[in-house]
Amino acid sequence: MRSIPISMEGEQGVRPRGTIDSRASPQKVHPDMTWSIVARDPESGAFGVAVATRFFAVGALCPHAEGGVGALATQALINPLFGPRGLRMLRDRIPAQAVLDALIASDPGEAVRQLHLQDAQGQIAVHTGRNCIDWCGHLVREGFSVAGNMLAGPQVIEDTARVYEAGRALPFARRLIEALAAGEAAGGDKRGRQSAALRIHSSEEYPQLDLRVDDHADPLAELARLEQVSRERFVHFAQFFATRDQPGGIWDRSVIERAIAQASQADRD
Repeated sequence: MRSIPISMEGEQGVRPRGTIDSRASPQKVHPDMTWSIVARDPESGAFGVAVATRFFAVGALCPHAEGGVGALATQALINPLFGPRGLRMLRDRIPAQAVLDALIASDPGEAVRQLHLQDAQGQIAVHTGRNCIDWCGHLVREGFSVAGNMLAGPQVIEDTARVYEAGRALPFARRLIEALAAGEAAGGDKRGRQSAALRIHSSEEYPQLDLRVDDHADPLAELARLEQVSRERFVHFAQFFATRDQPGGIWDRSVIERAIAQASQADRD
């Protein structure tokens, strides 16, 4: 079984695929929690990041992605520089582990950071700082990683991974959201919810889907509702946006409206 390099407490280490690396005992339960999944859709090649937390407006700073480049999530005591700097390095085709090493080396506060990322070649690198609040840890599986801190226990990220792996038949966005919902259910506690976000990037510079719930009593349920609403019209409309290959896209409103109506009818049937 191939191994994937994972950063541990400022040192280089190797962990087998699918194993969990944690920083602390799972016995203490905290009302605040953050966990995320960074994945690549094997069907479309799109990168996706989904995250849920007690923190306000997590979608503004935690998830980052770019089509054909990679994706990352920066969390725990968040370092917002990791997102833009990480994507710049991934854009230059620097491997995921080297990107992570450079970001961690640049940060004197790395012990309280959590970061996981995937590059365009599918390589994954993860860091959970030694001073992140328990329960904290991460795991790496084929095509995705899950990481979290201030969780009820390791079952949160384990169940997130299990449901993501079992959801291969689902559309990518729904698969990511349902995975997080399973992690939330595994926590066994409804405290500590405030925001959630989903970002998916396919082949273009702009996101294919970018949904944020900044402040809500049940952010994952609201995120799922927004994703459902997106399929009523937006997802179909987005197929006519300008692209690299077709800089003008389709601007004939009659063509667009007819296609949306047909797609909506097919969804209802």
